[in-house]
Amino acid sequence: MIAFLDGIVAGKGPASALISVGGVGFQVGMASSALAALPPEGERVLVHTYLQVREDAMALYGFLSLEDKALFERLIAVSGVGPKVALSALSSYGPQKLVELIGAQDVAAIQKIPGIGKKMASRIVLELKGSLDHGLGSLFAAEDATPNAALAGAREALLSMGFTSAEADAALAGAPEGAAEGALVQYALKKLGS
Repeated sequence: MIAFLDGIVAGKGPASALISVGGVGFQVGMASSALAALPPEGERVLVHTYLQVREDAMALYGFLSLEDKALFERLIAVSGVGPKVALSALSSYGPQKLVELIGAQDVAAIQKIPGIGKKMASRIVLELKGSLDHGLGSLFAAEDATPNAALAGAREALLSMGFTSAEADAALAGAPEGAAEGALVQYALKKLGS
């Protein structure tokens, strides 16, 4: 895995940058705010990266801070949110504001992000609320919720989405022990086929 690139800015496009490292050019997808903050061409830069590997392609995404990268990883863990939508979210609001909106459960503001509708905005809030209560610092905090509290919270979330008690219980049956509430909701939604 490529954890970071320490090289020279070789060019910038509307959605990506070219970083030259040891004579090899890497195209790195980035949020518009990160692209704007990059130094000018020819200057040295350190970019933290996330490598996405699919059957048909590999893509490299870059971030100027570990917090941005961690938030991106949390976003793409939400069912239905891909890297392009996650970058769009980071571009629209910036990491700090996005964490505040999720914490405030502001679905209306989140659905204004290009590529995100009301259903996906609700899912983002549902799966990430609680895990970002302490701002960007909580991206690196260990989960301190007890398994029973996480399971109860996940069940409550499923009920608020309109699933019956029986559906929620069946979807959470066999869930990984010790998982956080957001992970349990994601597990259940996949099981329910949503």
